Amino acid sequence: MIAAMPFARSGLVLSLLLALGCAGSPAAEPVMRPMPEAGPVATNQEPDLAVSQPPEAAGMPEPAMAVQGLDTVRAGQFDNGRMWTFEYPPTEYFASTYGFDPNTRWFEHARLGALRIPGCSASFVSPTGLVMTNHHCARDHVSAVSKEGETLLDDGFFAMRQQDERAIEDFEADRLVEIRDVTDEVRAAEQGIMEDEARSEARQAKIEALEESLLEEFGGEDGGHHIEIISLYDGGRYSAYIFRRYTDVRLVMAPELQIGFFGGDPDNFTYPRYNLDMSFLRVYDNGQPLDTRDNYFRWSTAGVKEGDAVFVIGNPGSTSRIQTVAELEFRRDVGDKGVLDFIDSRIEVLEAYYARDPETAERLDLRNEIFSLQNSQKSYRGVIEGLYDPVILAKRQDSEQKFLDAIEADPSLKAQYSGLVQRMAELQDAKRAYAPGFGSFLAFTTPAYGSATLSRVLPAFQYLGAKAQGAPPEALQEALDEFLAVPDYPAELDEMLIEARFEDLIRNYGEDDPQVQALLQGRSAEGAAALIVQGTMLADSAGAAEALQNGTLNPMDPAMSLVQRMFGLIGPFQEGVQPLGTEEEEIKVKLGQARFAVYGTTVPPDATFSLRIADGVVSGYRYNGTLAPTHTTFYGFYDRYYSFNGVEGGDNPWALPTRWQKPPASFDLSTPLNFVSTADIIGGNSGSPVVNKDLEVVGLVFDGNIESLPGDYIYLTETARSVAVDARGILEALRDIYGLRRIADELEAGARAGAR
Repeated sequence: MIAAMPFARSGLVLSLLLALGCAGSPAAEPVMRPMPEAGPVATNQEPDLAVSQPPEAAGMPEPAMAVQGLDTVRAGQFDNGRMWTFEYPPTEYFASTYGFDPNTRWFEHARLGALRIPGCSASFVSPTGLVMTNHHCARDHVSAVSKEGETLLDDGFFAMRQQDERAIEDFEADRLVEIRDVTDEVRAAEQGIMEDEARSEARQAKIEALEESLLEEFGGEDGGHHIEIISLYDGGRYSAYIFRRYTDVRLVMAPELQIGFFGGDPDNFTYPRYNLDMSFLRVYDNGQPLDTRDNYFRWSTAGVKEGDAVFVIGNPGSTSRIQTVAELEFRRDVGDKGVLDFIDSRIEVLEAYYARDPETAERLDLRNEIFSLQNSQKSYRGVIEGLYDPVILAKRQDSEQKFLDAIEADPSLKAQYSGLVQRMAELQDAKRAYAPGFGSFLAFTTPAYGSATLSRVLPAFQYLGAKAQGAPPEALQEALDEFLAVPDYPAELDEMLIEARFEDLIRNYGEDDPQVQALLQGRSAEGAAALIVQGTMLADSAGAAEALQNGTLNPMDPAMSLVQRMFGLIGPFQEGVQPLGTEEEEIKVKLGQARFAVYGTTVPPDATFSLRIADGVVSGYRYNGTLAPTHTTFYGFYDRYYSFNGVEGGDNPWALPTRWQKPPASFDLSTPLNFVSTADIIGGNSGSPVVNKDLEVVGLVFDGNIESLPGDYIYLTETARSVAVDARGILEALRDIYGLRRIADELEAGARAGAR
């Protein structure tokens, strides 16, 4: 599954000291890149040897620079991808490639039919606000709308009547209604400023001012709009995206977890695939279903066949296809490696706790946390393995050299941009001196990964500091609210997470490091964690808040003391990497401007969790010594069930809910269920509609195959594929398995209405 967005990329990790990011996963649900990520936001087949080992030990090829005979490898025309923006629509390219000429209205319809939801994509698929997305994009919300005694995540949710549709709290669906070019305004703000940090601050201040001004133009905070300034081409261009934001969104249907995530972790990022990863929501406005008759995607009952052109309209979270080769090598050796080690560790902790106390783990929704981490784990492993592929790196080196040659060939570009790629390489070398820190402080105040007890320390210090300085009551309340926002975790789980944090430090800095020894105070990681949990006042939120307010919280509390001592490591790490990161970000902006000057809009920019349209064709591929078909069917779905003995429950990812075990006679097993195409996707694309030239829904993106994982930094179509649920399989399941004829009829009636 490729939902949201994973751990932030390894460039600069200061934000990671505090929390998990949200942006894109290579093709995965994110947990730890800026995501996508997504992901989700969105698994764990261990390789024979860990990726974190050197290539000769891990059975991977040596990096491209060390491999001979690669001088004939050349970059492809679209190695940087085909995620086209709507402000620079590829009209001529679509016409020459697919033989049709989409006009302005075609692109407008595509844009207004699409939605961005938290960590994922979605689309309007009926005239009355019906929204289609993935099950894994709605999974958390299925749990949230469950009433006492219900187990909707396992049993599924089906609103048989419109009045049964359940409101989802704290949910936002954004529709891109207008785009404005603000490049000149942003550039003007940074003109003449020489110092990197000051230039960055001036640029950011201008962006915030533009967002505030536009929001006022559209009615202010209560106007139902949301404004974002999107940086494209790493600062080559800037666009203001004006969204109509909908907050009254209700759950219509979601299948059982076993169906929405059929095959579980073993099948994740694989193909052939047999997964009904779908759900439906509805947007309401003023208490009534939103009128979307002018801009929704009609439903195709004919589907697609091999060779058909398809288009994915969604919000890819984050790609790194214009990073320099030196940046990619740093990620392989330090940044992404540290993230993968961290993910491996936290999966082990959460799975161990789940096995000990599944009832409490379910209450804490740890199953969804584990799913997301496993998704990121598989994703990061694929990303890192791809960076050991000498051909991939050779293609990236060829692309980089062509870019450098273009700069050197133009005197004006040479005067502005020569030497920047070399300087970026020097910065990566400088960051390697701080390598241990890149894997040691990730998600430091995220309770699910870093302990609730330790997550309370920073807001506790903020509260005590504000109180000592005589801060007004509202400032104290703000710090207290942040403190109280940290959820309570069981002492056993909290202790396991603190132990894992100690293990991070031991793994990265070494057990003999003097500061690590000082933190452990002569104890094992397990013993030191137990001592903290047993002695701290911060383990329980209610008692800790009372102590904080009445002044009985001791600043030398074991947890507070630990964090203070940890800053003996964190402080030098921050001080070392922060200036490197500031310069790195400014070089990225300059290189983005240089690339735009060289290539313009002939290639699309990196993904930014903003709306894109990606093109491709339905196509099988060679894999595992055989051929992968373009489509799978429900026959294969049942073959997976019976091939794995039809065992129910437990840990069997191919088990089937009761309603699926004996389908009705009307259920057509030959109906296409999943299909693959060469469309360019990444984390954040989960839930994107797949449409044909007539903007009819033919599928629903939910994953990429294992070969697609290097797609974070290069787009290759030989074997990389996006995986989608077939529109025909969705209709078949709605009608004959779930009895949701009102939804199936709504989809088909919408298709007929659109045809008229």
